[in-house]
Amino acid sequence: DSIFFRDGVRRIDFVLSYVDDLNKEWEKKLERRKEFESNLQKAGLELETEDKKESEDGKIYFVKIHAPWEVLITYAEVLNIKVPIKENDIPSTVENPLDCMLAPLRLPEKVMHPEPDYFTAPFSKEKQELYLINDESTFFSPSMRNRIVNYILTRCPYGTEEGKKKFGIKRLLNNGTYSAAYPLHDCQYWKKANDPNCDNERYTLYMEWARFLRFYKEQPLDLIRKYYGEKIGIYFAWLGFYTEMLFLAAVVGLICFLYGLFTMDENMSSKEICDPAIGGEIIMCPLCDRECEYWRLNTTCESSEYSHLFDNVATLFFAIFMGIWVTLFLEFWKRRQARLKYEWDLVDFEEEQQQLQLRPEYEAKCTQKKKNPVTQEMEPYLPITSQAVRFCISGTTVLFWVSLIIASMIAVIVYRLAVYAAFASLMENTQTLQPISGLLTPQLATSVTASCLNFVIIMILNFLYERIAIWITDMEIPRTHMEYENRLTMKMFLFQFVNYYSSCFYVAFFKGKFVGYPGAYTYMFNRWRNEECDPAGCLIELTTQLTIVMAGKQIWGNIQEAIVPWICNWWGRRKARNNPENLYSRWEQDHDLQTFGALGLFYEYLEMVIQFGFITLFVASFPLAPLLALMNNILEIRVDSWKLTTQYRRPVAAKAHSIGVWQEILNGMAILSVVTNAFIVAFTSDMIPRLVYYYAYSENEDSPMSGYINNSLSVFQISDFPDRNKPKLNPENLVICRLVYRDYRYPPDHERKYLHTMQFWHILAAKLAFIIIMEHVVFIVKFFVAWMIPDVPADVKAKIKREKYLTQKILHEYELEKLKERL
Repeated sequence: DSIFFRDGVRRIDFVLSYVDDLNKEWEKKLERRKEFESNLQKAGLELETEDKKESEDGKIYFVKIHAPWEVLITYAEVLNIKVPIKENDIPSTVENPLDCMLAPLRLPEKVMHPEPDYFTAPFSKEKQELYLINDESTFFSPSMRNRIVNYILTRCPYGTEEGKKKFGIKRLLNNGTYSAAYPLHDCQYWKKANDPNCDNERYTLYMEWARFLRFYKEQPLDLIRKYYGEKIGIYFAWLGFYTEMLFLAAVVGLICFLYGLFTMDENMSSKEICDPAIGGEIIMCPLCDRECEYWRLNTTCESSEYSHLFDNVATLFFAIFMGIWVTLFLEFWKRRQARLKYEWDLVDFEEEQQQLQLRPEYEAKCTQKKKNPVTQEMEPYLPITSQAVRFCISGTTVLFWVSLIIASMIAVIVYRLAVYAAFASLMENTQTLQPISGLLTPQLATSVTASCLNFVIIMILNFLYERIAIWITDMEIPRTHMEYENRLTMKMFLFQFVNYYSSCFYVAFFKGKFVGYPGAYTYMFNRWRNEECDPAGCLIELTTQLTIVMAGKQIWGNIQEAIVPWICNWWGRRKARNNPENLYSRWEQDHDLQTFGALGLFYEYLEMVIQFGFITLFVASFPLAPLLALMNNILEIRVDSWKLTTQYRRPVAAKAHSIGVWQEILNGMAILSVVTNAFIVAFTSDMIPRLVYYYAYSENEDSPMSGYINNSLSVFQISDFPDRNKPKLNPENLVICRLVYRDYRYPPDHERKYLHTMQFWHILAAKLAFIIIMEHVVFIVKFFVAWMIPDVPADVKAKIKREKYLTQKILHEYELEKLKERL
């Protein structure tokens, strides 16, 4: 279980593996490997090959790679890696008065801060004596070493094929020349290594971070960054901060939910619906054409009571609160990110450094060259005509797939309309369903089954368009890795946004809004009658839709992330268990693990950003959404850390000073959430019609809301039914029925028969006024809060200036000393 060459001195920085299969490509692969490994040695790397006889299954060759000191210092300068020049002498000024109370949440100092804090400067070969080099073998951390070796591997040539120069380990992995390429974990996760030279950081991470029983503890971000690199470190920092902020939203959401629960008995609307003398006497028009019967309003008693849980005054307060919360979250995250940038030496790390590093795929596919205005060197480029053609194909494909998602949503709507009539007819005519008919109305039954069907379609489409998005982005041939990730992110987010949220948008803003009235119903494709909302409103159905899709996604995501890799690894290691542990080498153990992949973090961010959309865009309909998200995220942090530490090969370390394009996506969703929640409160909930009735139309001063139900349900004369809509049976010889939805139409004996009343227009004006007022209030508060909170804390600004000053002073003194020596 060693991470060193056979001599026990040279550290293994990377491992390549391959299987010597004797097929028609065998000779070509052998030539590629010889050329590639020869070029690696010419670049200064040292290789050691383990014969397949030494492997556990007798089939796999392992090529171990070591980067000697000379290679490390050369590429450290190329990659502008910062290294220590002096121990930090700036005292920490941040003192938390709650430290005593937070002690149970703390981890040991050695775990939280595994290294002393240093002033750093970019490495230079000519100034080696300036840096704090105590031991050449440990000066560069393992994550820095594997980053340097990976940089060499991605650019190392292996020959010329079809007149083109071929290079890079990624191509060799794609064409099967090598089966895997990965850096090693430093030990087994469940016990320390026998070799005293091993760091055992993986074991520490497992014991202190990756176990679920540590869910209440802080994350050892410095150790995560040291072991996995800044890019993974910043993801866990963001996820942890997001989860902390969710705690506040979850508490307020729970209070709003409890308010609805405790005031259920005070809701006059549901009292009137449940009252046999009021709701029991109101005859409702049929829910479908011909087959459905007339029914009494009090059959929806229980669903109207439950709708009050989410449709009450607290809903409005919570929608406004979440508009402000999301701003606080984004602004405080910027401050947290600025502190991490300083602590992790990323202040001067700019994306331009990555922009100068071209993707190997770009260099390979672009045969034409032009001078780079920045580097003044000739480099490959893609002609404008080729870019235009590729973007046209890409745009067309994206539009096609978005249209496919929308088509699938329309198919689910058609399903809703088709089965709605069946459920309505079934529930009215089946005696066995009478015990649950009060709770499970036709609307709710349709909504639940449609939500489940919609979730299954979402999962199927997810599987398909993930591959499509990668294919489109590859076809565009982005210039740099950052450009590649940004383009892929925007496509995937667009697909996911339409896929996950389209059904919620339909229920929130379209369902029950374009129904018409008896005799003039609106039909989809001239066949299916548009569905109506529950008499208690559409908000309960939006809550149902949101709960099923959000909870289903979270459960499926955890199964996919944790259980699937565990089963794959168990299956892969089943043979190795029969052999003694001392024959199962460190490189073989890691070879049998799953690959995290270059897009591993991308999927983690995407999952969390989609969740962020659920708890912001539609939170007015479901105050418990932040609580569900909080419980999921507490589990998510430990699942992600567990799988990364135990189930996956060690990812190649990468630098990142922010969460990248995700920040812009979150900002966009924060602004959109204010608009969607204002529209949900105005058009989906029943709050505005109730308030208009309370202040303008109520006739009872002692109980202002009494009579609301009778006032809001329009009257229709049964003799006016056309044959297409008229029920087959009317056993009670009824003369009038009432419309299910709030439509406010003149009665049949009025001269403006069935046209909208003035109350309808009053309510519409009130809704529009509410949207404008709420949006302006929330946006003004948001921008004021954003202006009040500086992006970079004052103490961090001071530390950055102090470090720059001291670093320049040290470098200046060094140059003076050198000048004196030469003179």
